[in-house]
Amino acid sequence: MTEASERLQVVFVGHVDHGKSTLLGRLYADTGSLPDGHLEKVRQICIRQGKPFEYAFLFDAFLEEQEQGITIDTARTFFRWHNRQYLILDAPGHKEFLKNMVSGAARAEAAVLIIDALEGVQEQSRRHGYLLSLLGIRQLTVVVNKMDLVQYRQAAFEEIARSYQRFLRELHLEPAHIIPASAREGDNVACASSAMPWYHGPTLLESLAAFGKLPVRSDQPLRFPVQDVYKFDARRIIAGRVETGELRVGDTVVFSPSNKSSVVRSIEAFNAEPPQTAGAGRCTGFTLNEQIFIERGEIVSRQETPPEVCTRFRANVFWMGSNPLRRGSTYRLRLTTAEVEMELEEILSVTDAVSLARITRSEHLEKNDVAQVVIKTRKPLALDRFADIDVTGRFVIVDGCDIWGGGIVMEPLKDAQEPFRREARLRDLQWRAGEVGLAERGERNGHHPGIILFTGERGSGKARLARLLERRLFSDGRQVYLLDGKNLQMGLCSDLSDWNGAEMVRRFGEVAQVLLRAGLIVVSTTNTFSVSEHQIIRTLVHPHPVLTVHISSCEEELPEQTDLGLVTMNDLTPAVECILQKMTELAILS
Repeated sequence: MTEASERLQVVFVGHVDHGKSTLLGRLYADTGSLPDGHLEKVRQICIRQGKPFEYAFLFDAFLEEQEQGITIDTARTFFRWHNRQYLILDAPGHKEFLKNMVSGAARAEAAVLIIDALEGVQEQSRRHGYLLSLLGIRQLTVVVNKMDLVQYRQAAFEEIARSYQRFLRELHLEPAHIIPASAREGDNVACASSAMPWYHGPTLLESLAAFGKLPVRSDQPLRFPVQDVYKFDARRIIAGRVETGELRVGDTVVFSPSNKSSVVRSIEAFNAEPPQTAGAGRCTGFTLNEQIFIERGEIVSRQETPPEVCTRFRANVFWMGSNPLRRGSTYRLRLTTAEVEMELEEILSVTDAVSLARITRSEHLEKNDVAQVVIKTRKPLALDRFADIDVTGRFVIVDGCDIWGGGIVMEPLKDAQEPFRREARLRDLQWRAGEVGLAERGERNGHHPGIILFTGERGSGKARLARLLERRLFSDGRQVYLLDGKNLQMGLCSDLSDWNGAEMVRRFGEVAQVLLRAGLIVVSTTNTFSVSEHQIIRTLVHPHPVLTVHISSCEEELPEQTDLGLVTMNDLTPAVECILQKMTELAILS
């Protein structure tokens, strides 16, 4: 068999029992794409189960699926036809498995949507169309299946075609073809049907051949989400996949959101000559000219075309969780390899995915709601507008261990930290580093840099605890420094009349980040900074970890962004041990 010149990913979706799996089974059988013996094996399974043979069983490979009569997961299969390889994503149609349909469609370049000629357009048919439009899929063929059940009547076909095409146009979707077919009888699947002489369009197979490849992702800006970092002897290999653009030896690259930058020293290969470039779609690893601390979730780009970095953005989301998505509740958001805490800050509009009617709802999203919202993340996140780069503009929302929703980034939004984030990025890109890198300092010191901010009312004992922590760390051989805001006020900030001003906070943050670059652990205690000003400090010293410890004389509600709350007592040793444990969890201490 000759090698296919290109691959096209196509997702098949449709309402439950509209014949999607039968259509796929017939497609594979009629193109000779089934493995040797597969057809006979499925026939034997049907005999043992006392069922008549159906083409659907050729595709629904799992016994559980055959027993239930519905597809429950996203199956991936391949077939070749006319020098092209098709990766077929079979997405479930049952509404309980809608999230699997989304995960399948998210990877597709084109879609085939199946509608039962007898049942007509159903709720899920409309919802699937809406989700395809939301995911940015523009190449679409609609198959009106089971035409044999309506005696191949042209009027029945045209009524469904007009109705669904009108619905799709409201979504700004125009199907390339609407094809009448009978998967069971093989009409218009791989071969033209003699039962419908009134139809003169393409077969399903011909419509697949007419789908075009999406623009080559190598022409887009470089995006390389970091999957992991592997250490071999003295080398650190940054592993992941080139999603868009091209990675080249000698490139100066930026890691977002940390703003760290370096030069690509080598691109790794297993048992082969190391290449000089790695293009879009390639899984690879690379090394840098200097050892810098990089974590999973960073996005590699070139200096001139970095992704956006923000903590707030406007998005279109679809929610499929059993419990409502509520404003103010905390969830996990995954975008490429990054995972951060998020909350639903605002619901701008809610749309019924079936009727496209607007719904008045401001505090939560119900299952199967589609909405435009504002999302806020606890930590800065690197992303792109979906319209610009889809792979870094698409995300999922996690509640517990399950994926219950997802969406696309419409627009990054500015927040109070934006000026400081911009300043930090400019500073980091232009910073003149010395000969000793941060990783080397960490290896010698036996710890990573980090800052511990103590908060609490006067007389709570936070100053005494901060000094005790400094002494303990120093006694343990750690490089630590106590930075008090009052010391800066008397020196570096003596020209400032407003002690509470943003400039004071900015200077404090810049001094702290210099100490952190030197590899130190910084301990600070002051009553002068508010919660919002603590967030400015986090922005200025990012990506170094910040541990905020609130001290009080009794149990009380902790301020926002507090990592650890402690009640003071005569013996502060347990409090110090608790802080040390938290520092270990944040990887400041090992």
